[in-house]
Amino acid sequence: MTKRIQFSTHGGPDVLEYVDYRPAEPGPHEVRVRNRAIGLNFIDTYFRTGLYAPPALPSGLGTEGAGEVDAVGSAVRHLKVGDRVGYALGPLGAYAELHVLPADKLVRLPDTIDYEQAAAVMLKGLTVQYLLRQTAPLKSGDTVLFHAAAGGVGSIACQWARALGVRLIGVVGSPEKAERAKALGAWATIDRSREDIVERVRELTEGRKCPVVYDSVGKDTWEISLDCVAPRGLLVSFGNASGPVNGVNLGVLAQKGSLFVTRPTLANYADNAERLQAMADELFEMIASGKIAVEVGQRYALRDAAEAQAALTSRKTTGSTVLLP
Repeated sequence: MTKRIQFSTHGGPDVLEYVDYRPAEPGPHEVRVRNRAIGLNFIDTYFRTGLYAPPALPSGLGTEGAGEVDAVGSAVRHLKVGDRVGYALGPLGAYAELHVLPADKLVRLPDTIDYEQAAAVMLKGLTVQYLLRQTAPLKSGDTVLFHAAAGGVGSIACQWARALGVRLIGVVGSPEKAERAKALGAWATIDRSREDIVERVRELTEGRKCPVVYDSVGKDTWEISLDCVAPRGLLVSFGNASGPVNGVNLGVLAQKGSLFVTRPTLANYADNAERLQAMADELFEMIASGKIAVEVGQRYALRDAAEAQAALTSRKTTGSTVLLP
């Protein structure tokens, strides 16, 4: 028997249970991974609360981790026991000592990336890859707005934007987080606790606003974000930290400047093994070159996953958080 985190009902962090668990043998196209580090992400809380529905209860939790291949299915040819791998997509259950998932959801880790780095960066880094490199055709000199710029995804976005020559305006929640975002590469910051976001965007862009706005907050910032998008610009709504955006009136997009809106997910960009590995390789190269530094801001034992999630949702974390089996 091994250990995992599971939940049998939806609710707050207290519904998470640390239990004995017997993982399945991998199917023909599956691999079992012995996790050495596990990523903590906001999307995990969506499954816990019921915003996103798990396949069935009780359910495992988490989609990101890194470790060694422990067993391979009969049809798997490109991976073998002992290979160093990381993953960010696949079935729930990464909050565990052992996790079984499809072989095409795994990427090989180069020697330059350790397990904690991989677990801290796979989901967030691949998210930034598709946001900055695929969702919009950004070019050097563009000015974009990015909410939660001092968080896990935002910390990577600040660095990647700087490397691309993109001027990122980071929205943060405190002076300390503003300093952090600037140190990581944000061109400017807006402290939402003390400043009017729309007004500051107009000041910083001399009234032009931003061709692209990245919003992971959702309900609370939807209208604000629309007001920060330049005419014919794009709002990229990629998260629901404050709750989902509902009841969208398409006519508002016309009123605010014939705007475009997209609600992307990583799964639709990394939709096959080749694209997933290519995206990961670009991410790993950015890390190896020193253009992106991966900071593990918090480490928790796997058994303390509830405490880790409570810290995440109360915005007490900086950078990435990993769980250690």
